[in-house]
Amino acid sequence: MGSLTSPPDDPDTFPYPGLRPFVEKDRGRFFGRDEEVRELARMWRRTRITVLYGESGVGKTSLIRAGVLPWLAREAANVLPVGAVSRAFTFPAAALPEHNPYTLALLSSWSPTESPTMLSGMSIGAFLRRQRRTGRFGEPLPTLVAIDRAERLFRNADPDLIGPFFDELIEALKHRPDTHLLLSVREDHLEDALQIVKLLGSEFCAQFPLPPLDRRRALGAIVRPLEDVGRRLDPELAAQVIDALVLPSADGSAEVVEPVLLQVVCRSLWERLPADARVLTDRMLPDLTEALESLCAHVVTAVAANHGTRPGNLVSWLRDTFLRPSGRVAVHEGSTHTSGMANSVVHSIEDGYLVKGRWRDGARWYELRHPLLIAPIRRLVTAQWPIPPSDPAGRLTAAKAALSDGDITLARRHAEGAVAACDRGDMRIRGEAESLLGNIANEEGDVKGAIEHYRTAASLFEALQDTPSVGRLLAAVGRLRLTQGKRGEAVEDLEAAVGRMPNDPTVQAGLGRALWYAGQPKAALAVLDGVLRRDGDAPEALRARGEILADLGEAASALRDLDRIDRRASPSARAARALALATLSKVEAARRELDDILAEAAGSGPVLLRAARTERLCGDIRAAARLAARALDADDPPLPPHQRAEAVQVSRLVAFGTSPAPRSTHP
Repeated sequence: MGSLTSPPDDPDTFPYPGLRPFVEKDRGRFFGRDEEVRELARMWRRTRITVLYGESGVGKTSLIRAGVLPWLAREAANVLPVGAVSRAFTFPAAALPEHNPYTLALLSSWSPTESPTMLSGMSIGAFLRRQRRTGRFGEPLPTLVAIDRAERLFRNADPDLIGPFFDELIEALKHRPDTHLLLSVREDHLEDALQIVKLLGSEFCAQFPLPPLDRRRALGAIVRPLEDVGRRLDPELAAQVIDALVLPSADGSAEVVEPVLLQVVCRSLWERLPADARVLTDRMLPDLTEALESLCAHVVTAVAANHGTRPGNLVSWLRDTFLRPSGRVAVHEGSTHTSGMANSVVHSIEDGYLVKGRWRDGARWYELRHPLLIAPIRRLVTAQWPIPPSDPAGRLTAAKAALSDGDITLARRHAEGAVAACDRGDMRIRGEAESLLGNIANEEGDVKGAIEHYRTAASLFEALQDTPSVGRLLAAVGRLRLTQGKRGEAVEDLEAAVGRMPNDPTVQAGLGRALWYAGQPKAALAVLDGVLRRDGDAPEALRARGEILADLGEAASALRDLDRIDRRASPSARAARALALATLSKVEAARRELDDILAEAAGSGPVLLRAARTERLCGDIRAAARLAARALDADDPPLPPHQRAEAVQVSRLVAFGTSPAPRSTHP
């Protein structure tokens, strides 16, 4: 939906973060959660999977980043950066080999300094094997990993990608008992998370609920950050703020305060303080309705700008839906709309903390977040809408946020807006926006559009003398040219990319594959051999060389490469492995390898031809002929010219009633 957080601030001058979560730099001002910090850190260390859950805005991210991570820094453990599953990259995705974008997003967040080209094609299990660490006396240390905001995996996720991602994650944890996962999720998606993590076994899973703050902790969250910057607020005055925000807990047994609204009010308090005030008086306390009205106006304006509607439309919807004469109500979420409003917009309003979702009776319901929001929403008028940011950086941030939420249409609108808002001094932002537009076009199957955006971005980065970025963009163009069947142009683009990134194994592996498709096997193997001499574990180079060797009939060498990559590798690699096994007369193993491959790659000429050759070697001539005929018609990607002759030959086997001796697809 775009950014609804507070503007960037200096922790030395702003003790309260407002809408953004506390992060590591705020650890000295994160109060009210001491018990939860200790308990969650200990649970994470001793449990294979810990599920942290609570309502949106209750402080899950803050607890992890400003509380648990600093606490664990003094413990003997290998703690990776907090993971995320956002798919919003300005990195040209087409430059990478086949990969699961959720896996790549997670590994990139766990290893933020590593290029995506080095992580693409790597499985979660292979990544975790690299994380082994030992302590001072040689003892193995536990590896602690986290996935924050995991509800994104259940909201607008691609079902064809998310299932394999979870399978890969659980499989990796099964084989890495020294790895402990912390999964942070909104309470309304808790059941979704539990269905996944219990695949590891319920005895390995623990749940950690995070409730709102009680009075005592809320008091500390107001008073102690001020003390840290030399100010003082009388506890009785702080109690007045808490009295206004307090609500009964869900079970009615206690009084609680929602952390996100407390931080909004505290931020308002701080912003209205005189610079020389050291002791705060009651006259300095903010008007709660005004503070929350400012929040509502900020959220409504941002959501309206992000979704191309008017703020007044959103206010009317909020009033008509939640402020009925009968009082506060809950409304059911439909398949596409909620009470007449598109669900994508409702999700954005929820992310802005004006409403909250709950599961009830097997369905999702929304209600107003807090009774204190009633008066501010009623008071909102058109004249007070803040002007939404239109700067290129803000639009690009909004585009990435929309793409992360799965709203491609909104992401494109923001990225195009970022391009339009750029001037000469914003060349880098424009280049990133063009690359993002290339990713969007590629995801939608618009290869021509993707190439145009990537080339525009490459020219911008060329002017900036950013050679690595140019190389990645040219690699993306080259790989897309290959899918178009333009092998000569693909080789040229990839050779240019290698010239700019001579040590990048993924770019060189792409060149090797392009050379093979262009009918130059010796040149292709020379490039791939060079990559693997420098980096013997480069997965894309192993996969490409293994596939080429299988096509050439060098089965034993092919299997040595293919057995070193993830068994859930692409259909192309699995088809090559089946062909290599059949070449070695391992018929049963070859047939098992073919299972499910054809359904996944029904339009791939090379995969279908390998399947045809495998069936031929296994003795099923009719199946071989059918698959070869399909290979000739395939276009995703099409067969290269040097393989078409063999496909024609195999497709005619039944007509001739014979099975000529198979040959390799050496041009």
